[in-house]
Amino acid sequence: MLAPGSTIGVLGGGQLARMLALAGARLGLKTHVYAPGAEEPAFDVCAARSVAAYDDYVALDAFAKSVDVITYEFENVPAETADFLDARKPVRPNPRVLAVTQDRLVEKQFVQGLGIATAGFADVPDAGALARAVAKLGRPSILKTRRFGYDGKGQAAIRDGGDIGAIFRGLGGAPCILESFVDFAREISVVAARGLDGEFRAYDICENTHEHHILARTTVPARISPETAAKAVECARAITLSADYVGVIAVEMFVVGAGSDETLIVNEIAPRVHNSGHWTLDGALTSQFEQHVRAVAGWPLGSPRRHGRVVMRNLIGEAVEAFAEIAHEDGACLHLYGKKENRAGRKMGHVTYVEAE
Repeated sequence: MLAPGSTIGVLGGGQLARMLALAGARLGLKTHVYAPGAEEPAFDVCAARSVAAYDDYVALDAFAKSVDVITYEFENVPAETADFLDARKPVRPNPRVLAVTQDRLVEKQFVQGLGIATAGFADVPDAGALARAVAKLGRPSILKTRRFGYDGKGQAAIRDGGDIGAIFRGLGGAPCILESFVDFAREISVVAARGLDGEFRAYDICENTHEHHILARTTVPARISPETAAKAVECARAITLSADYVGVIAVEMFVVGAGSDETLIVNEIAPRVHNSGHWTLDGALTSQFEQHVRAVAGWPLGSPRRHGRVVMRNLIGEAVEAFAEIAHEDGACLHLYGKKENRAGRKMGHVTYVEAE
């Protein structure tokens, strides 16, 4: 268990690292952020920074010597980087988790191996394999690159009449996975944590609405049955146990059907704090960021109890320009990420509303 005054190293310097640093400071823990870019949001609030590439092993070695434990804010940290650091200081969640979640095919195979349902899928290493996969899974279906996709990037829909060869080339000809189309009733996520001692705690299930493939709104609790909520939590628990996971995890799922006919399909795993858990900053006794810090530092996990009904809305692109009006709203909890450049589709902040139930 790390004592106050210890230092947590964070790979990546975006808004998630920023909020981790703020949560750590509340507990008397310092953060040292390592990122390739010189103007990262987390640099405004951390105790120390390293600006270097993820394959700069001299800089990585110095970083490891300066911290007590290491975590990451996004799952595309090179596996070689995580392995190099793990040989020097504990990396939590462990690098094996990165190897699974960085590859959509491997991730689907891992989840199915636990007896948890996913959409139908097929490996698509080349254009010829895509034709066979479409013949098997049908249309519509979703073609995704196996690696480096988020917020709708690296994926394309295959519909009737579409030129599958052109679609494959449009994704760069990289190895892909084809997934069956899921006619879902709603999208939910389980945000949960597993401690170093194996303790597991989950937040109430949240319901997510996406616009242009980017999370726009999260509401808690989700409109699902108690039985479905319990099953969703058990899926997340099984995943963390199998992966010997330490830290906060988000498991995104589709809910198919309604009422007694509701079923769950796991869509993706995020081995980190997650956008759909931002509501916990204002809506829960322990935020997901404090919970992650507690877990990787070996502290007991905090209570995930919710304060009331919660709505979290992302401020994407020009939406952040309304910050002054939002600041005037009674009950609005505004969070701005300090990003220097406002671009279309970029998450610039979020606002949370908490109401008594």
